[in-house]
Amino acid sequence: MRIVLALVLALFATPGFAQGWEPYGNARFGYIIDVPPGFVGSGESDNGDGQSFYNAKGAQGLLVWGGNLLEDFDTAVTSAMDYAVAENGYNVTYQATTPRWASFSGLNGSRILYQRMILLCDGTSYAAFRVEYSTINAADMKPVVEQLVTSLRDAGC
Repeated sequence: MRIVLALVLALFATPGFAQGWEPYGNARFGYIIDVPPGFVGSGESDNGDGQSFYNAKGAQGLLVWGGNLLEDFDTAVTSAMDYAVAENGYNVTYQATTPRWASFSGLNGSRILYQRMILLCDGTSYAAFRVEYSTINAADMKPVVEQLVTSLRDAGC
């Protein structure tokens, strides 16, 4: 009985969690991601590849973009992780990769980085998001990151 009750509560809790999330669609690369409540966009970039969002209340940044693969998806993922380490000083603490998606996270002092990349249906481009936030907000951001991961998708396949 407890299991049934827990399942029913989980079903009702999930739609409530997603309330206030707004989709952002990128026409240039053809991807969609749901943006969490409280994150304000700065407008699409000049080249049309994505947009940055910021939540001033939690000092949280979300960057969403698409890109063309110069080599293969694995190389793009490796380059992204190398950039997080060399240019931004993050220590990569988690990584998971498959042929169609990759995720990694890192720590730099009291800042956490989580980045997700997906191969788009055309096989020659990708979509990605990167969220940065304080370790103080880690527990609150866990379900936000999980929803971001779930919502990043190709609009065309």
